[in-house]
Amino acid sequence: VQLVESGGGLVQAGASLTLSCAASGYIGSSGMAWFRRRPGKEREFVAAINSGGTGTSYTDSVKGRFTISRDNGKNAMYLLMSKLKPEDTAVYSCAARNPGYYTGSSYSLEYGSWGQGTQVTVSS
Repeated sequence: VQLVESGGGLVQAGASLTLSCAASGYIGSSGMAWFRRRPGKEREFVAAINSGGTGTSYTDSVKGRFTISRDNGKNAMYLLMSKLKPEDTAVYSCAARNPGYYTGSSYSLEYGSWGQGTQVTVSS
């Protein structure tokens, strides 16, 4: 499945932004996640969601500020980001596990499909 992110942009600290991930095919049997790559850093896990949308996990730095969700009927996943901080500046990528792997995971190697990424820049 091909994934395309959208919704990135330049915002001020404290603002909110919602990222979208559109899939070219059915994603209802795949765990999915958002990862990010901050300037000069390795790619890191942000949030994951199981195939049914009933289970989520977050990295500590975004807990209480970011919310991951999905709409399998639209083959889409979302990341609502609120109270953004300059340290959230990064390229955000969505990822999907292969069909049949229903849980989300924080390990990038467990994802077989990736989007190209969308830039989020938070100014102070």
